[in-house]
Amino acid sequence: MGMTMTEKIMARHAGLESVKPGDLIEAEIDLMMGNDITAPISIKRLKDIGLTKLPYPEKFFLVLSHYAPSKDIASAAQIMISRSFAKEQQLQHYYAEGSGIEHVILPEEGWVLPGELIIGADSHSCTYGATGCYSTGIGSTDLAAAMATGRLWMQVPETYKFELTGARPQYIMGKDLILHIIGMLGGDGVLNQTMEYTGDALRTLPMEERLTMANMAIEAGAQNGIFPYDDVTEAYLNGRAKKEYTPVHSDPDAKYAKHFKIDISKIEPLVALPWSPENVRTVSEMSGETVDRVFIGSCTNARLSDLRTVASIIKGHKVACDTLIVPGSKQVYRDAMNEGLFEIFLEAGATISAPTCGACFGGFMGVLGPDEKCLSTSNRNFVGRMGHPTSKSFLANPAVAAATALTGVITHPKDVAGREVVTA
Repeated sequence: MGMTMTEKIMARHAGLESVKPGDLIEAEIDLMMGNDITAPISIKRLKDIGLTKLPYPEKFFLVLSHYAPSKDIASAAQIMISRSFAKEQQLQHYYAEGSGIEHVILPEEGWVLPGELIIGADSHSCTYGATGCYSTGIGSTDLAAAMATGRLWMQVPETYKFELTGARPQYIMGKDLILHIIGMLGGDGVLNQTMEYTGDALRTLPMEERLTMANMAIEAGAQNGIFPYDDVTEAYLNGRAKKEYTPVHSDPDAKYAKHFKIDISKIEPLVALPWSPENVRTVSEMSGETVDRVFIGSCTNARLSDLRTVASIIKGHKVACDTLIVPGSKQVYRDAMNEGLFEIFLEAGATISAPTCGACFGGFMGVLGPDEKCLSTSNRNFVGRMGHPTSKSFLANPAVAAATALTGVITHPKDVAGREVVTA
C-alpha cells in the first residue's frame, strides 16, 4: 500500500520504511518554533529539568510576535524572559520586537522546506505545510521536550484529500477557498487529520494563497494542511531556500480517509460571521452589514501580495471607517513602503502599524470595544477574540476588506470597482 505525503515525511523522520494512520512514532524534528507567549513556558520547563544548554540551537526559532513591541509592563516582563534566553543560548534564529509574525517570516526567509517535519508552539504553525512539509502546532511542554531532545512522540494522522478544479474567478482568494471548505465540513470536520490539496486549480494558486489556506487548516480541526511540491513551490523557493531539501509526493495508491472534489469556479467571495469561521455566507448575502473597523493583517493575510490587493482597490479613495493595516514582517513593511503602498494607505486615511500579531487576538493595536464590529482578514472570530466579549468580527479576504473599508459596510469588491477617484 502506498503512502501519502504526510505518511512519507513521518516515516522518514522516524527512520522507518513505512507508517500508517494511528501509528505512534518518535520523530526527529527539523525546525521548532516558539513565540513570546509560548516560549517562556518552555524555557521554565527546561530550567525545571536542569537543562542549561540547548543541544540543537540551530533548530530553534524564537519570534517575538504577539505582544511585541511590549504593550504594557506585564508583556515587557514576558518578553524579557525570551530575550534573556536568546542571549544566554546565543540563538542565531532570534527575531526581536518589530520583526513580525513567525508564520510570515519563516516561509519568507526560506526556512520551512519540502519534506521536512516542523513543529511550533502556536496553533497556526500548520501554515508551513504550503511548502510541502508536515508542520503542526504543539503545546509549550511538548516544545520543551523537543528543544531538549530534538525529537518528539507523534501519532500518524489520517489524510483528507481535497481536489481543486476549475478556473479561479476574479476576487476569489485562498481565504475564500479555505472558508468554503470550513463552512462545508465544520470547525471539527477534519479533526486531528491532515488536509492534502491536489488538482489542476493549484496551478493558478500562488504560494501566498497556499500559505493562507494551510494557515487555517486548524480552523477545520486539522493538524496540518499540505500542498504538493510543484512549479509554484519550486519558483517560490528558488533563491530563498536556506538549505537543500528533498520533496515527497503521495503515491498513486495512497489511502485517504475521504476525498472531496471542489470546483472553485463556482465559489463566490465569502465572509465568516461571528462567532466561528464555519459560519460562512457569501459577501452578497451580507452586503450592507455595517462595520466600525476594518483590520487587514495577521498571519493569514499580511503578506505583500495581500497589501498590493488592498492598495489596488483603495488607491485614490478615502476609507469610510477606521482601517488598520499591519504588514506581517519587517520585509513586507519595507517592500510595501518602497513600492509606495504606504502612501496610498495614508492618503486613504488608513492607519499603518509595525509588524505584530496584536490586533488579531485582541492583544493590542486595534482591540475592539463593547459592541464594535470589525471586518478582519484574520483567521478566527470567536467570542472576545479581538477584544470585548460583545464585539463582533467578520472574516474575509483582503479584497473584500478593502472594499468594505471604502464603504463602511460589507461590500463586494466589484461594487467599488471603477469608482471615481477622489481629488483634493
